[in-house]
Amino acid sequence: MAKKRLNLEYPLKGRQPDLLWQLMSTDHGLERWLADQVVEDDGVMSLTWGSPFGAHHTLRANIVERRKNSHIRFQWVDEEDQNAFWEMRIGQSELTQDLCLLVVDYAVEEDIDDLHELWDGNIERLHQSSGY
Repeated sequence: MAKKRLNLEYPLKGRQPDLLWQLMSTDHGLERWLADQVVEDDGVMSLTWGSPFGAHHTLRANIVERRKNSHIRFQWVDEEDQNAFWEMRIGQSELTQDLCLLVVDYAVEEDIDDLHELWDGNIERLHQSSGY
């Protein structure tokens, strides 16, 4: 089944792209807001939600493209749709000069609303953990 593209833009309070880049492109940064445990090994991120010693769910994503202070693109290891990926890109408001996080993700039609809510929750954790 073909997946739909979801484009999201989240305004952020900070103006330092270096810090935002660390939060979105490193295993330690992603652990602060995206998953409970993140391990990068040779271009593959393993993301775990829940306790690694109890009930948990782990997904692995290949890092397809990474450009410092710009964007990072992933594709799930078991993704069947070769055109589907998820990406986080640093943007900037022309009006305020504040940073924004641009997210691209893909899901089947019936899961788009849930995916949007998932990203909203992730961004809320980003705000709480970093002040962005």
